[in-house]
Amino acid sequence: MGQIALPLDWPVADRDEDFLISDANRAAFDHFRHWSLWPVMATLLTGPRKSGRSLLGRIFVRKTGGRLFDDAEDHDEEMLFHAWNEAQERRKPLLIVADVPPPEWKVRLPDLRSRLAATPHIAIARPDDALIGDLIVKLLGDRGVAAPPELAEYLIPRIERSYVAVQRVVDILDRAMLLQHRRMTVPMARRALADAGVIKRARGRD
Repeated sequence: MGQIALPLDWPVADRDEDFLISDANRAAFDHFRHWSLWPVMATLLTGPRKSGRSLLGRIFVRKTGGRLFDDAEDHDEEMLFHAWNEAQERRKPLLIVADVPPPEWKVRLPDLRSRLAATPHIAIARPDDALIGDLIVKLLGDRGVAAPPELAEYLIPRIERSYVAVQRVVDILDRAMLLQHRRMTVPMARRALADAGVIKRARGRD
C-alpha cells in the first residue's frame, strides 16, 4: 500500500500518510502527481462520500499552492468560473471536488458549463478489498484500538463495500471497546456488529 487516507469524521486527517492507496484511487493519485503536465490547469474530482477526495484535495493544494473548491455544487457558479480562469492565467492548479460530473451536476451558468466540459475528470472508485481492510486497521489505530491481524480478513466479506460502511464499522467497534475495556478480538467485533445489525448474527460458529 502507498500513502495518502480518507477524511472520516474522527479524527480530521490532513497528513500525506493519512491517504491509503489501492487500485480504487491509484488513478486519481497518479493524476495529481503529474499536475505540472496538465494541458488545463484544473481537474474535476468525483467519488463516493468519505472516499478521501477532500483529503486528497487538501494535500494537493498544500503541496502545489493551488486552489480547492470542495462540494463544488454548493459554491457560487460565478466564483467558480472566475477561479477557473484565474488558474489558467496563473498556471496554478484548480481542483474541483463534486459528487458527480456534468451533466448529472446541473450547471446553470453557460460559461462555467463550457469550462467544465474542457476540464479533465478523474474519479475515485468504490473501495476494493485491500483498501477496506487497510482502512479498518488504520482508522481503528487512529483511535487507539489495536486490531488483530485476522480482523480485517473476517470483516471484508461481511460488510458492505462502501466508504460509509467502513466508517460505521469503525464507529461501532470503537464504541464497543470504550464500553468493554478489553482488547479487540474477532468474537468481540462479531457480537458488536451483529448487535448493531451490520452483519448477520451467526448461528453457531461463524
